[in-house]
Formats: sequence, structure tokens, C-alpha cells
Amino acid sequence: MNFMYKNTLLLLLISIFLIACQPGEKQNSQEEKTSKNKSSKPTPKVDIADIEKGIKNYIDNKTKEADGYFHVKDENKELRLKLVRVHTEYLSNLGPNRHFACVDLADENGDVYDVDFFMEGKPGAMDVTETTVHKLNGKPFYSWKQKEDKTWHRVPIESASNELLGVIEGEDEFEFYYETTLPEIQNQAKVWIPIAQSDKFQDIEIKNMVIQGQDKMLLEKEYGNKILYLELKEEHSNKPVKITYHVKRKEKGAYEEENPNLNKFLSGNVLMPVGNQRFKEIVAEATKGKEYDSKLIQARAIYDYIIDNMRYAKNEKYGTGDAVYACDSKTGNCTEFHSLFISLARTANIPARFAIGAAIPSSRDDGGINGYHCWAEFYADNKWWPVDISEGNKYTALATYYFGRHPANRIEFTKGRDLKFEPAPQSSPVKFMAYPIFEVDGESKVSNATFSFLRTDNKEI
Repeated sequence: MNFMYKNTLLLLLISIFLIACQPGEKQNSQEEKTSKNKSSKPTPKVDIADIEKGIKNYIDNKTKEADGYFHVKDENKELRLKLVRVHTEYLSNLGPNRHFACVDLADENGDVYDVDFFMEGKPGAMDVTETTVHKLNGKPFYSWKQKEDKTWHRVPIESASNELLGVIEGEDEFEFYYETTLPEIQNQAKVWIPIAQSDKFQDIEIKNMVIQGQDKMLLEKEYGNKILYLELKEEHSNKPVKITYHVKRKEKGAYEEENPNLNKFLSGNVLMPVGNQRFKEIVAEATKGKEYDSKLIQARAIYDYIIDNMRYAKNEKYGTGDAVYACDSKTGNCTEFHSLFISLARTANIPARFAIGAAIPSSRDDGGINGYHCWAEFYADNKWWPVDISEGNKYTALATYYFGRHPANRIEFTKGRDLKFEPAPQSSPVKFMAYPIFEVDGESKVSNATFSFLRTDNKEI
């Protein structure tokens, strides 16, 4: 009877930790229950830090023995992976020298796999007895179910579509409408409007432009952005400017880039300082115990720190992209989340950069869009890794997805911060650019812009 009790208890512990292994979800650790058999001697408890060290040593040794990657068999294919993080909140001591861990590992394309590890042995000399791929980019392949005899077994599950949380994977195609109304003009005015461009992830065609006055296309040289420049007179007051794009967009994962010029992505910007004392302290706190790990692991630690410590809220100075304000207030919108991430990443000597555009709703095929959205990328393992921390903060179920992925339902306008171009507005350098810049009779005016879309995949225009 005691034997059956112990086995039931062991299976129950396994089920608890496997069900709990959900990145981004905060769950309380459960106290380990001791056997009711008073005659049995208690087993010395292994420290969680020792288990983490053991699993990291195991992965590191196997990586060195192989081709620089940790190999995991998944059904009929073999995955070549790099360690991203060990979920210390879900490490478990299942019994004498028996351990369980959830581990995030990324493949060469930037896909992040959540792998369940069962191990035997003492820390530093562990042998992995079983590995199974539990999730891909945050989407689970199986769950756990208890049978009538109280034992537990894996069951396949139908993953909820990420589209419910705003994500379209693979590809998306749509028309995007960028519109603004010019201000009241007494004598003359100048307007600057960002222009979306094609790259390896988005194919941009300008189908139609309704513009006013004298126009000129400017090139911002530092990041290669294009800006539509207009010179206007009184007769152009209150008239519309409209740009219609046809967009084919691919989901973005980790990618290589020729001559990435990383140095410029390590230095500070006007509102994104690097290396101040507070940022150094935060990086030290976030990466404690990971000081000698890869930049990929450290970037994930910074990403998690921001998700855990910031709150999405549009208060006071939100939307300015001020990393110091984000650090102090622990609130903001996407600009604050990503400005703080970039400052912290650069402080940790991880190149990082900023981009801005708009997110296209996934739950409908047309209509308005609620303003701009921005995101970031960091450089590790010879690739740029996309991140969207504000979305990962709002939808914790997708926190793993947004570390290394940007969905297809997006359009990007401009890259970089502190943009300079000629002719230059009075606000030069421009901190970032999604909306128009208006200067009327020598004074800066609040600009306006509305975005809307029509998904065109399998539809006639």
C-alpha cells in the first residue's frame, strides 16, 4: 500500500509541474509533501539552483560534443538548438536524484521550442532520460490527463489559434490606407510623412497617392528611411493627403544580415541612454547567474524582466519612447517597453534597434486601426531576433512567441531613432516617425493620421 501511495504521489507531482510549465504564467510553487511513513528517512533536498546548473552543464557539454548545437529528436526529425533559458520557476526535484525541467531552446530559424527534460543523477553529473517537445513558439502539442487508476498520461490537444490574440502566422496580404488632413495655413507650411518600403519581409506597392503642393521624396541616410516632403500654401488648408499601399507581409523570425554595422546599435540615443548606473544595476539584477551565458540567454532575461516589472498603461508621458521614464514609472505603451529594452540590451553589450509601423487586426478583414505600433530587434548568434515585449506583456500566453517572432499582419514605416533628413523640421532629430510632422508658418503643429485596411487575400479589390 505504501508503494502504491508513493507512486501515485510521484505521478501527481509530475503532472503538477508539467501542467504548470506555461511560460509567462505566474504560479505559486507547491510545498513538497513528505511520506506518511514515519520510519522512512527524509531524502536530502537538492537546491533548485543546483538543478538549473546541472541542466545547463548537460546542455553545454552536449553542445560542445556535437556541432555547436544541442540536438533533440522530435518525431521523425532532429532539431539543432541553442539554449535560451531554463524555467527556474518550474524546476522540480521528483525524488532521490530525479529531476524535471522546462527548457526553452531556439533553432537556426529562430523558432523557440519548449522542451520537457527528465533527468537522473546528481547536479553536474545528470543524465537526461527523456526529452519531449512540449511547445513550439508557445503553442502546446500535448497536455496531461489522469486516468481512472490515478496515473497520468499525455494527450494531444487542439491548440487555440493565435489569431484570437492578434497573430497571423505565415503570410498576410492587405491594402493599407494612410490618411491625414492638412492644417489651416495662413501663409505657408511644410509636411513630412513616412513612406513604407519593401524589404525581405514585406513587399510594398504604392497603388495611389493624393498629395498637395510641391512634393519631394527625401532619403534619411542613417537607416535608409524614405520621407515624403510637401511644401504648401494657403489654398491647401484642410485638404486631404492619402496614400494607398498594397502589402504582402511575411512572418518574421530570426534572420541574418550582411554587414550589420553593430556598433551604431550599441550606443545611446537622445531618449535611450546606455550604461547609466541604474541601467547597469537592472542588467545585473536581470542577468544574475547568467553573466557568462550567451547573449541570447541574457536578452531573454532582460525581456522577462521588463514583462515582469512593467505595466501597459497610457499615463502622463507615454508614447515618447523615453527609456528613463519607462524605468522610473514602470508604465507606458509599446514605445516605452521597447525603448527600455533597447537601453538595457545595449548596456549589456547586446546590439538592439527600433522600428515602427502598424499592427493589422487578425480578427476581421477590414476597418480602422488604432494608431501605430512599434517593436524591436536584438543581435545574438549572428542573427537579428525580433521581439515585441508590450504584446508579450498584454498576452502572456504569447510571451514565448513574441521572443523571436513578429507576426505577418503588420506594416513597417521606418527604422531607427533620432532621424535626420534635409530639409529638416524644427524638431530634428526626429525621435521616431509614424505620424506626419506639420510646420505651419514656422511653428510646429500637432499632426493627425488615420489608418485603415482591407485584407485582400482571395478577395477582389
